[in-house]
Amino acid sequence: MAADIVIRGGTVVDGTGAPGRIADVAVTDGVISGVGVGLAGDRVLDATGQVVSPGFIDVHTHYDAQVFWDPRLTPSSQHGVTTVVAGNCGFSIAPVRPEGVGLLARTLQHVEDMSLDTLTVGVPWDSFETFPQYLDAVERVGPALNYACYVGHTALRLWAMGDEGYDRDPTPEELDRMVRAVAEALDAGAIGFATSASPTHNGDRGRPVPSRRADLDELRSLTAPLRSAGRGVVAMLPGGVFTNEQVFELQREIGRPITWTALLTIAGLPYHERVIAEHDEARAAGVEVWPQVSCRPLVFQMHLAEPFTFNMRASFRQLMDVSRDERIAAYSDPAWRERAWEDLQGRGAIPFNFASLRVAESARHPELVGASVVDLAATRGVTPLDVVLDLSLEEDLRTRFWSVLANDDEDAIAWLLPRDGVLIGLADSGAHVSQLCDACFSTDLLGRWVRERGVMPLERAVHKLTGEPAAVFGLTDRGRVAEGMAADLCVFDPGTVGPGPLRRIVDFPADGERLTADAPTGVTHTLVNGVPTRVDGTPSDEALERRAGTVLRG
Repeated sequence: MAADIVIRGGTVVDGTGAPGRIADVAVTDGVISGVGVGLAGDRVLDATGQVVSPGFIDVHTHYDAQVFWDPRLTPSSQHGVTTVVAGNCGFSIAPVRPEGVGLLARTLQHVEDMSLDTLTVGVPWDSFETFPQYLDAVERVGPALNYACYVGHTALRLWAMGDEGYDRDPTPEELDRMVRAVAEALDAGAIGFATSASPTHNGDRGRPVPSRRADLDELRSLTAPLRSAGRGVVAMLPGGVFTNEQVFELQREIGRPITWTALLTIAGLPYHERVIAEHDEARAAGVEVWPQVSCRPLVFQMHLAEPFTFNMRASFRQLMDVSRDERIAAYSDPAWRERAWEDLQGRGAIPFNFASLRVAESARHPELVGASVVDLAATRGVTPLDVVLDLSLEEDLRTRFWSVLANDDEDAIAWLLPRDGVLIGLADSGAHVSQLCDACFSTDLLGRWVRERGVMPLERAVHKLTGEPAAVFGLTDRGRVAEGMAADLCVFDPGTVGPGPLRRIVDFPADGERLTADAPTGVTHTLVNGVPTRVDGTPSDEALERRAGTVLRG
């Protein structure tokens, strides 16, 4: 009997790290029904001269809200990704009480650069309150990709404690309520539990997000249900608050994998070598803790209506929930400027690196795009902050500036990417959408780092995008090209694959804008559970129409 689809004539790189081999791949009823030569199918997709691999897995996304208005989950679906993991950093959008929706939405607005208007009208908040109800709501949407989600620490605190979740420890009763909610979420299929202690994560009114208020004992309580269930992954941002040894000890206690974000490089500071040495030693002793590493420099485009990269400084943090007019008044005030300049120069913290800041977008001064803020300041005889403020005030705070915040040591990135014990992550897909777009990490890895720089064999790179994360997250039927596995597949040209350009578009509810990478090169076909999301280099409507994605319930 002929298969539904046969992918013919490609080099199968099966996700295990084994050498590629020429073979056809047959798909029947959403499952790989054969891998061999001369297979027959009702529909044939040509893969001659190309690689046939498992679909890629994006382990660090924030598609929790976007899935409702963009079930294609773009641009991930355009880069060979077939499975996403949402709820990272503790910022799931469930559980949530009806009276707490505004607070949760404002938290996401500040910490993940999600438009409050878009969240307000784009999410069907009245369709869920508990985490199980949230997964059911996503299932009703019918996403085009497979979808897994953590239950998030910040969401749990706000649900159990309201606004006080920002400011105090939970009572024993509140903690017990959160623990039971984690267990309930796991029973419903949560992929695990996520939290953050990162000092970069500030939410409503500029306050540290609720998970940052938690101590190690609270984390032990909230991760205990994973130990009891014998499944699930813990995702953390230790943030310098919890030591590597404390994370190792937590993993020993719960017996479940822990992954943390993110092991980023900083030019001239080889601290990553010490971190890897500590993790390698712990791994040899049986500890399963996976740092996430990224193949992309951490580049942010910001404007002063929502200056994410400045918001850790007190002068800017105090403006996080004021009106636009109040912001403009502060930016125009010489006394405020003086305080802000002192904040950014250091004053108890690391000075902001203005040398990395350049003009990214300016309607009034297109001639300045690409110009260094430091150089402009020297020409004008003012501080770099004055340049940023003056240009922004001229354009109603619409001028954008870009800077590389971290992961700027290419040799160190090349050293990290192929290593055992690290996951490729931190795409942040669905978050900071007006400021960055790293959802194209898979095609960037295969193009720039594998083909151009040769940092690892292609087979190793495919394993790190597929089989490795599938094993960590317990996705036993995905991540490999083998008979009986789910037919999540990507066909790409190794000679041309790449992320393509970024561009700014307005296509979210309430005229929400974002950066996207919607023109990758060399991605020919992609299938999710045997249904094409991309055919002959063009996005296909089939996966959306047939609701191809599965809500992966752990």
